[in-house]
Amino acid sequence: MTKVLYYTNIVLDLLLDRHPHATASAAALEIAEVGKVRGFVAAHAVTTIHYFLRKETGNTKAKQMLATLLRVLSVAVENDAVMQEALLSPSPDFEDAVTAAAARFAGCDFIVTRDPKGFRGSPVKCFSPEGLLQYLITI
Repeated sequence: MTKVLYYTNIVLDLLLDRHPHATASAAALEIAEVGKVRGFVAAHAVTTIHYFLRKETGNTKAKQMLATLLRVLSVAVENDAVMQEALLSPSPDFEDAVTAAAARFAGCDFIVTRDPKGFRGSPVKCFSPEGLLQYLITI
């Protein structure tokens, strides 16, 4: 089964209904929800997502939303090996390097983000939400 790591911006687009990106992000995440792909989120992203959800919805609602999300997406573990790989990455953005390394260690085939250019040189191919959906139609 295809494995996809969803970047923080995709998850927040859906959960916070951020327009104009919410529709495409929701469609990309729906394929994980219905089991067409196995979805992941990077471990560090979970705390970031909670932070933004809590600011918008309060702590109780934020935790409920995260619990729902984590029934759909697995957490890509971040450990010493992931961090060491990220440190060796040519990426100037350490968060993106950690995300890419976490995706690789989780065996992900793709990362979905609104900023695929930020993942140049990533060991895991990146798509926009629309790009992932188009790709999956062709296989």
